[in-house]
Amino acid sequence: MLIHMFGLMVQPRRQWELISSLSEKNLRRQIPYVVILALFPAVAWYFGTTQVGWSIGSGDPVKITGQSALELVAVFYCTMVLTVVAIGYFIHWMAKTYGAETHPLKGVVIAGFTATPIFLVGIAGIYPLLWLDIFLATVAVAYAVYLLYLGIPIVMGVSEERGFLFSSAIITVSLVMAVLIMVGTVLFWSYVSEPVFH
Repeated sequence: MLIHMFGLMVQPRRQWELISSLSEKNLRRQIPYVVILALFPAVAWYFGTTQVGWSIGSGDPVKITGQSALELVAVFYCTMVLTVVAIGYFIHWMAKTYGAETHPLKGVVIAGFTATPIFLVGIAGIYPLLWLDIFLATVAVAYAVYLLYLGIPIVMGVSEERGFLFSSAIITVSLVMAVLIMVGTVLFWSYVSEPVFH
């Protein structure tokens, strides 16, 4: 699993080729990848928001209480994992439209490996500096999009043209999901578990 993580960062085309050659049984073994990798940003943000804090302008850093942060980070972690699973399902669901043969696990594995840079950059949450985190998140999302456009034709066995359209459809679904997550976050903070600062 970790070999794929480093491979996607330094030799993405070669790594996608290795992933595409995995049998269904070996793809099933890749499922814990998302579960483990999603822990990195969750733990980092818990530490960053409770121990380091953040500030905008001058003044003391703002921190969240441990209990409040634990609740928020648990929801954050579950949201990351469920989002990858949902996007993976959409990859599987759209595959026949683009002439690819697949199964649900293949879509989840592709979505999980595509999200690798986002999970890794989430470690920056240890030090929640707003401008740095936004910059790193932008770079990570751009690289994830690159991985998706590169990986879909290779893993799904479709032409570059169909792969481009397929990847664009997945990006569209991902953007819609991002908006839903933002709306859900606002509702969650307003009605379920508002952050408690100290």
